[in-house]
Amino acid sequence: MSLRPDLLATAALVALLVVPCQSGRAAEEKPGQKSVSLFNGQSQSGWSLKGDRAKSHWQVGVPTLDENNPQALAVKSGSPDLSALVNAQGGGVDLFTDKKFGDGTYTVEFMVPKGSNSGIYLMGEYEVQVFDSYGKKEIGPADLGSLYSAAVAKVNAAKKPGEWQTFEIDFRAPRFDGEKKTANAKFVKVVLNGQTIHENVELKGPTPGGLTGKEAPAGPLMFQGDHGPVAFRQIKFKPAK
Repeated sequence: MSLRPDLLATAALVALLVVPCQSGRAAEEKPGQKSVSLFNGQSQSGWSLKGDRAKSHWQVGVPTLDENNPQALAVKSGSPDLSALVNAQGGGVDLFTDKKFGDGTYTVEFMVPKGSNSGIYLMGEYEVQVFDSYGKKEIGPADLGSLYSAAVAKVNAAKKPGEWQTFEIDFRAPRFDGEKKTANAKFVKVVLNGQTIHENVELKGPTPGGLTGKEAPAGPLMFQGDHGPVAFRQIKFKPAK
């Protein structure tokens, strides 16, 4: 029994509409494609302190520049979407994720007040400088975006103190054969506020001041909290394919 021409046309149209939807769903579910949020916007759950809890100044809230002191941050309560991990006073202890990560892309928004200094340690060991470098004509190894003790950022992409800024860091973990390291950790690409500041930079070893001082196939994300005031939000990790 043959189908009428109008029914055949309808069936063909349905097939065209359905197949792309199925393909798109399959693509979204492939391993290594989804970003994982590392901060819930409400608490420090999933994070631990490197040091004495009594010395920690980390809190959760909405940060702004302190109206009475441009070198400090003020913290207010607010919605989880706007909240951040805030070290308003500085001079406390470092904060790191309970989970460990390897190859992938890290996205972090941050804010610093005037003159402040902090850092983002990938795998707890490799530091990307967080610093108020706004307006500097020449930057060095301690300025914003530099890989401390390894490479100076190509350009100064720093925004004004008190403004949210964004790092996107494509990172490759070191390789090991048993306990023997066979390849160095590599910053494949680092983008700061939309500008590429590093490409294919290898680190022969860990940055001083890291979590353990030892290299491994995976490690936590760590924020430096023993220097100046700083705030972090929209903290995400996307595993490599």
